Amino acid sequence: MLTIADRLDRYIARNVLVAIIVVQIVLLGLDLTIAYIGDLGHVEAGYSAFDVLLYLFMRMPWRFYQYAPVAVLIGALIGLGGMASSNELTVMRVAGRSLTRILWGVMKPVLLVVVVVLLVAEYISPRTEQFAEAWRLEKRQGEGALMVSRSGWQFEGDSIYRFGAIRADNVVLDLTRYRFEGQRLTETLYAERGVWEQGSWTLENVSITRLSDTRTQSEQHAGMEWDTAFTPMQLERLLRSIESQAPSELWDYAQFLQAQGLQADQPLLHFWQKMLMPLTMASLVLIAASFVFGPLRTVAAGTRVFYGVVTGLVFKYTQDLLAPASTIFGFSPAWAVLVPTLSVALVGLYLLRRNG
Repeated sequence: MLTIADRLDRYIARNVLVAIIVVQIVLLGLDLTIAYIGDLGHVEAGYSAFDVLLYLFMRMPWRFYQYAPVAVLIGALIGLGGMASSNELTVMRVAGRSLTRILWGVMKPVLLVVVVVLLVAEYISPRTEQFAEAWRLEKRQGEGALMVSRSGWQFEGDSIYRFGAIRADNVVLDLTRYRFEGQRLTETLYAERGVWEQGSWTLENVSITRLSDTRTQSEQHAGMEWDTAFTPMQLERLLRSIESQAPSELWDYAQFLQAQGLQADQPLLHFWQKMLMPLTMASLVLIAASFVFGPLRTVAAGTRVFYGVVTGLVFKYTQDLLAPASTIFGFSPAWAVLVPTLSVALVGLYLLRRNG
């Protein structure tokens, strides 16, 4: 049998969860409308206005992940603010309900949201993003144009590669290799296609130019083997948008770059953003609660939402500014995520302590 304390926890959790869901739906609806209007300019033969709408619906999991922190912040503000406006929180406090216990009731639905967001980021959004891009390209360019992405550079040994694209059937298009001895360019190779079959690559329609101090020598080959450690999965990750990759993919990609002696700040930054999402959401809930119980407890609900949106934007822009700073000043990308997160949490705890 549920105790009164458990029922109050459920009541608080239900109000906050409903508010978060409503805010998320509103944000996704606004984003869908704006994106649809903007993408109507891409309508062409084979890619109709209805196809544009389908493409945007396919990308909904990624949009859901992107807007989740803002939805949690504003949802917590609306859920707690509604109870504050009706004096329900005041009655709970007078009845002996501690601020810590109220916050625990708020955190329960947030934990559920965190689990859903992490599952979406790992298993759903990377696949829907890849499928959506391939589907759109096939619609616009015809069957077989299943390219994951276009253009990417990679270093391996004494060579630098440029890849034009990779298709879903493990065919690399527009491959160029620049081979060096020290700082001197000694060979260039261009291949129209690279085909992955039975665990190895075969290049087709290959042009090779060898350069020396006195002359250049050119060769043409209909086909030749490509001796490389690259696999289709690694190239697919290289050419796919880094933001849409799963945390496990980002970590593997970062380890691969570091093994090549290259910087892995970008994949590590996105990895830590996704893995520290629970801490980020908890910090935003603390700042939302501090607004309701602190300096904004007597203002209108719209004013609280406005300050919540401003706080969310400042939080996001701070992370965006620290991301390139981590590369310039050489500190870990994890700190680019932790510094604004911990700052928000400390401010929230300070306001709650002062006004609680």
